[in-house]
Amino acid sequence: MSTWVIWLIIAAVLGVVEVMTTTLAFGLVGIAALIAAGAGLLGAPAAVQFGVFIGASAVGLGVARPFALRHIRQPPLLRTGTAALVGRTGYVLEEVGPHGGRVRIGGEEWSARSYDETLVIPAGTKVDVLQIEGASALVYPRE
Repeated sequence: MSTWVIWLIIAAVLGVVEVMTTTLAFGLVGIAALIAAGAGLLGAPAAVQFGVFIGASAVGLGVARPFALRHIRQPPLLRTGTAALVGRTGYVLEEVGPHGGRVRIGGEEWSARSYDETLVIPAGTKVDVLQIEGASALVYPRE
């Protein structure tokens, strides 16, 4: 059996182990085994194949894995402050028009204006918060 076939078998086993563990380590070593199999297919001696395997593994584990983990483990973007209000539902307390009004958003009372300047929203209507501009919520009635 040729050495490149052995490298392919090793790569396949490492690929399966990576799928089972999702550590990003076994998969990178499996890719290194594929590269070593390529070297064996080109006719390189076993010592060169092993050196290629070690080098590719070192690059994968030393460079690619930390870079990938850094991107995977980024915390989710949290919307805080007024940005967290955009997209929420409110309730009109006082008629909302292009020049003002009052709405309740998540238990807080906010000054509000209608997002569409030609629209007047009566009290008791549910609205969506489309934007926060200063201390006023720009709202649009829910369909």
